Amino acid sequence: MTAPDTAATPQLAPTGATTGSPGPQGRLGALGPVGLVLAGGISVQFGGALAVTLMPRAGALGVVALRLLVAAVVLLVVCRPRLRGHSRTDWGTVVVFGVTMAAMNGLFYQAVDRIPLGAAVTLEVLGPLALSVVVSRRALNLVWAGLALVGVFLLSGGGGHGGDGSGFGGGLDLVGVAFALGAGAMWAAYIVFSARTGRRFPQADGLALAMGVGALLFLPLGLAESGTKLADPVTLGLGAAVALLSSVLPYTLELLALRRMPASTFAILMSLEPAVAATAGFLILDQALTTLQAAAIALVVAASMGAVRTQVGRPKSAVPEA
Repeated sequence: MTAPDTAATPQLAPTGATTGSPGPQGRLGALGPVGLVLAGGISVQFGGALAVTLMPRAGALGVVALRLLVAAVVLLVVCRPRLRGHSRTDWGTVVVFGVTMAAMNGLFYQAVDRIPLGAAVTLEVLGPLALSVVVSRRALNLVWAGLALVGVFLLSGGGGHGGDGSGFGGGLDLVGVAFALGAGAMWAAYIVFSARTGRRFPQADGLALAMGVGALLFLPLGLAESGTKLADPVTLGLGAAVALLSSVLPYTLELLALRRMPASTFAILMSLEPAVAATAGFLILDQALTTLQAAAIALVVAASMGAVRTQVGRPKSAVPEA
């Protein structure tokens, strides 16, 4: 969310990479490809932290509705996707992609409403990691999966129980954990349907249309939870900021980066998302880490990087079609 919204291949590449998200070339390219990826990751996670601060105003569902709506409007205006000339299969693919996107965002924001941002992103990244392990069919990736599970075990406080959601570790809210894992499963599905959509629609047309589908699905839910609060100017402004930070800007930065670096290098940098999320949670939400919790996140990050590295150099024919 997401979580993050940034993945389009089993190597954790973003949607913008496969669908060709629009973006200004100008000064952004001067950051260098690594700087662009890091800036995109920081934007996503700080956007997520801002979303958490908005939840008391608009509710978790309201924040998702605002994020998807603003992002859809921006992408539809910029991309101006062609509506005619697509097959029924094309439309089915983009609708499923939009549903998956909406579900991923909805589950993730329900998670961060209950557990700290760093924990939510760490649990969510298990979805793409599991997909990478499955499609790689390499025994070594079982080691990375085991390393990630150790990290999750430590993150849960070594099997400790708790339920108030106030802690980061032994007091993780189990419902929040379930939502984060569900978001991870949707992230894996998002990767598959992002790739399919990218093959069927030119540039960012499929992404823009899918974002529109997701916004239409979530708007009634957001209105049901928050009602007229969504029309408050401050709420609208903050919602727009979340959308720009978490969706529009990262897609642009990631597209520019992928034009100048290998996808495998990009994926390794994307594996740092849990650490960036924990930093954003600390700076904006005052969600401090203990040494054990930091070690848990580091294990999951290392497992993600290892899984990506295992993919590098595989014959293209060994990677199943999404």
